[in-house]
Amino acid sequence: MRRILFNAASTALAAAIAVTLTGPAAAASGAAAGPSGSPAPVITDGAADPADPAGAVTGRGGWEPWPSPVFDLPAGSRCDFPVHMEAVVDEVQRRVLEFAPDGTTVRRAAFRGALVLRLTNTTTGASYDADAGGRSVVDYRPDTSQTWHARGPILLGVGTGAGNLPRDLYTVDGVYTIDISATGYRTLTFEHGSAEPLCAKIA
Repeated sequence: MRRILFNAASTALAAAIAVTLTGPAAAASGAAAGPSGSPAPVITDGAADPADPAGAVTGRGGWEPWPSPVFDLPAGSRCDFPVHMEAVVDEVQRRVLEFAPDGTTVRRAAFRGALVLRLTNTTTGASYDADAGGRSVVDYRPDTSQTWHARGPILLGVGTGAGNLPRDLYTVDGVYTIDISATGYRTLTFEHGSAEPLCAKIA
């Protein structure tokens, strides 16, 4: 899961999740049960990884750079106003942990690395830098659903009626899982932690 779980492009944890759960986050590596990476840093709209929605393999074996995409979210999708999001620090890496029988489709990946995302209200210019540098392990299933096992902060975007949190952008921190259904519905479950809404910070 990239640490951004959106769906704008795609997601992160991520996504993301595509994030954009933006994420590379699951890209979240470092599962709650034993982190080894970090979530695709952002999960905003759909799949965990907007840059690689099909889970194709771009590298094998070791850790590889996994840069976070730039997102533009229209007014009403997450906040009442349009939001531009881009990384100001991006050291995210991905490591593929498991492939499907075809040998090319990723079924499990870990993510790690520092990630700071600048959220900007493009109407007023107000901005906020969100830490999304958690660690996560993401499980990808054939039906396109996925689970992020995450530890530390990621950026999570939730649309109206699309999750068990109200519509907003959130910094989610602690030890937790994010289940993203095949329809994109996000279910956040904490072992411990918190979810801080961010739209109000740049309103």
